[in-house]
Amino acid sequence: MNIRNLEYLIALAEHRHYHKAAEACNVSQPTLSGQIKKLEDELGVILCERTSRRVLFTQAGLMLVEQAKAILREVNVFKEMVSNQGKEMAGPIHIGIIPTLSPYLLPIILPTLKSQYPELELFLYEQQTAQLMNQLEAGQLDCAILALGKETEPFIEVPMFKERMLLAVSARHEWASRDKVDLKELNNCEMLLLDDGHCLRSQTLDYCMNVGAKENQHFKATSLETLRNMVAADTGITLIPELASRVGSENAIRYLPFSDPEPYRAIGLVYRPGSSLRMRYERLAKEITTLMEG
Repeated sequence: MNIRNLEYLIALAEHRHYHKAAEACNVSQPTLSGQIKKLEDELGVILCERTSRRVLFTQAGLMLVEQAKAILREVNVFKEMVSNQGKEMAGPIHIGIIPTLSPYLLPIILPTLKSQYPELELFLYEQQTAQLMNQLEAGQLDCAILALGKETEPFIEVPMFKERMLLAVSARHEWASRDKVDLKELNNCEMLLLDDGHCLRSQTLDYCMNVGAKENQHFKATSLETLRNMVAADTGITLIPELASRVGSENAIRYLPFSDPEPYRAIGLVYRPGSSLRMRYERLAKEITTLMEG
């Protein structure tokens, strides 16, 4: 049995779409379809049915997907043990990172990490939190850098730094000349938010809706850059993480800090319990923390 075929099976279960699963595995759709059929023939069971819209897994298929995840986790532990025979900060490491953080954090940390640890081979994957947690659990990722929350609790969490949330308003907004704002002043204000799937959306909702702010129901952004452009066009206000506030649209947007208590998100690194490369992940988190404090 080919381990790669188990990876195809897990990807298909995650995306429920042959083309999307093939893209995630960096293979052609016929290749993935053929290998899934080969796996079915080898096992002697039907794993899934293909409809005109999506892939439907059989009960046997669902059970085997869970078993495949367990097998890949053990394979990953084996690889980690082999990799750990060398230097602590050497060898491949597959890191997931959320899209509201990666464009702003990676340019800060990557040059130093590559310089200090030239034997560390970094593979980076940008995904939303739910996808990162699924891939981490399945052994497709070694660790993930994201905002800590309920989704990360099943894993080992290594807090790294707290990122302030700032209020982004247009330079033409009535608050544009202010030095800071009180969170309670958002009462009855309409907020621009990211769409479902982004952890930043739920964090913004927690802060804003608790003080009586409202969500703009006519618009949902897929990225922070879209939110930023909407604010620059004076079509609304939103919360922006501090790292993201340091780039783009500086003249058209004002970023206002909040009075105490300031809203923030806790950024950390998470990895699977029992990982044999624990020291590597802890060291990586420590280096990132040092860079962000410098």
